[in-house]
Amino acid sequence: MLVIAFPIIDPVAIAIGPFAIRWYALAYIAGLLLGWRYCRYLASKGGPVSPDAFDDFLTWATLAVVIGGRLGYVLFYRPDHFLFHPLEIFEVWQGGMSYHGGMVGVLVAIYLYARRHKIPGLALGDLVAAATPIGLFFGRIANFINAELWGRVSDVPWAMVFPGAGPAPRHPSQLYEAALEGIVLFIVLAWLARKPELRARHGLIGGVFLAGYGVARIVSEIFREPDTFIGFFPFGTTWGQWLSVPMVIAGLFLIVRAKRA
Repeated sequence: MLVIAFPIIDPVAIAIGPFAIRWYALAYIAGLLLGWRYCRYLASKGGPVSPDAFDDFLTWATLAVVIGGRLGYVLFYRPDHFLFHPLEIFEVWQGGMSYHGGMVGVLVAIYLYARRHKIPGLALGDLVAAATPIGLFFGRIANFINAELWGRVSDVPWAMVFPGAGPAPRHPSQLYEAALEGIVLFIVLAWLARKPELRARHGLIGGVFLAGYGVARIVSEIFREPDTFIGFFPFGTTWGQWLSVPMVIAGLFLIVRAKRA
C-alpha cells in the first residue's frame, strides 16, 4: 500500500542549551497575538467595543485559555487519574489540554471582562469568536508536528504512518481539523464580520462560531482516533462529539436570538 511519508519535524523549534521552545508553545503565542491584532482590526470598524479594550483582554484570554484548557482536560478526560495524582495537574509541560475547557475559560473571561468594563458581553464575544479559528488552526498544525491526536486506520491515498501509532497508515485528522475548524470557519466568520448590519446583531457571530465549531469537531471526530483511556461511546460516537453537542445547541440559540433582536 502506498502511503505518504510522515514529515518528521522536531517538536522543539528552538533549543539553546537546556532552554527549549516547542512548536506547540509557538502555536499558542501565534494564535493569541494574531487573534489580538485581528480583534483590534474588527473593533476599529465600529461598534460598542473599542480596539484598546483588547490590549487588556489579551492577558485575560491568555490565562483563560491555559487555565481553562488544563482544567478541562483534567475534568473532562482524566478525572480518575488526577484524583490520585493531583500535583500532576500543574505539569502542563507534559501535555494535556482540552479545547472545550479552554473555550469555557474564555467565555468566563469575556463575561467578567465585559461586566467590569461595562461593555456588551455578546459584542465582545462576537469579535473574540471571529478571531478564535486563527488559534485553532495553529494548534492543530502543532498537533500534527507533534504526531499526536492522529486519525483512525485508513487506506486513503493520503494516509500516513505516525510515529508511535503502529505500522498501519492513518488519517491525518489533525490537518482535517486545521482545515475545518481553522480555515473554513475563519472564512465564514470573516464574511459575517465584514457586514456592519450583521455585526450589529450581537451574538450572531458568536453563535455561528459555536455551532460551526461543534459541527466541524463532530465531523472530524469520525476520522480521529479516540483517546485510548476513553475509547468509543455507544453507536461509535466519541467523547469529543458529545462535548460538541452543547456547543451546537448554544450556537443555534444565539443565532435565533440575534435574528429576532
